[in-house]
Amino acid sequence: MSQHESFARSFGSVAAAYDRGRPGYPRAAAAWLVGETPCRVLELGAGTGQLTEQLVALGHHVVATDVDPAMLELLSARLPDVPAEIAAAERLPFATASFDVVVTAQAFHWFDAEAALPEISRVLVPGGRFAAVWNAFDTRVPWVRRLSRMLGDAEQRDDLADPLLASPLLQEHEAAEHRHWHVVDERSLLDMAASRSGISTLGDAARERVLADVRELYSGYGRGMDGMQLPLVARCFVSQAAPRPPEPEPAPEPAPEPTREPVLEAADTPEARPTEAGTTETGTHTHADDLEDTQSWHPDEWDEKPPAAERDDRMVITTGSLPRIEVALGSAPQAALPDEGLLLIDLR
Repeated sequence: MSQHESFARSFGSVAAAYDRGRPGYPRAAAAWLVGETPCRVLELGAGTGQLTEQLVALGHHVVATDVDPAMLELLSARLPDVPAEIAAAERLPFATASFDVVVTAQAFHWFDAEAALPEISRVLVPGGRFAAVWNAFDTRVPWVRRLSRMLGDAEQRDDLADPLLASPLLQEHEAAEHRHWHVVDERSLLDMAASRSGISTLGDAARERVLADVRELYSGYGRGMDGMQLPLVARCFVSQAAPRPPEPEPAPEPAPEPTREPVLEAADTPEARPTEAGTTETGTHTHADDLEDTQSWHPDEWDEKPPAAERDDRMVITTGSLPRIEVALGSAPQAALPDEGLLLIDLR
């Protein structure tokens, strides 16, 4: 699990407080983010369903995802007809071009943008949109500014959307702000504070000190039976998916090369390899006609045989597969010959 996912899962321990204390989003903001024509919407980091509720009310077909099962359990209790899946933005278990819009509320800063944006681009249809929204305190009001400082609210930063605005995977960026009010009582304000990641991860003593400060602030400003009216700004961003480069076509398989018979050079042929004895080697046998130390003559010259004194009274025996044997006439060969095979006797 990545560090980003670990931080995102820190909300599971305070899921109930998150559900009770976190503000929702105005219908107008949801319509600006996703549009009012029903379409296929993937919500990332859906939490307990604050934005999901508005998307469903607009008629969209929503699939809600989050890395924390405790958060999705509360979402499913609120919206039982909405498909909910445990999934990280960096590894989306959906087919390419599955959604018209991908949206996230109060969660994009928890993503590993370098890994998540390619996945978001992949699951969007060509020309699809990615939308992100953050609820921020309207700090123009002095006591709201004080509350924001108490909570150490990282969601007040102005650079939260910078990674998506700088990504080459997204284009045609638009931004809008929708101001709205969130009514809280003391309990829901304390739940809002307790569900902030910077407070939920504190030690017990430090967390209690922060909650005591929040309780004191409510005592001073939470007048009236309607509780406290907390002014908020929904900061909205919408970008269009840039065209994806076409996937390269697979290279054709090379045609099999024709089988070729090996070509032997003249010097490599068995007939051309001389032996140490000066004969020409043909396979594994030697023909008697190739012996240098025997005399031969043409059949037409048989009437003119050389004198006996000039003849070499030897005979050469070869089977064609065994070494040649030279014996004097009238003598038996010393080497045993095989019972089978061709016996050649050359009388010279």
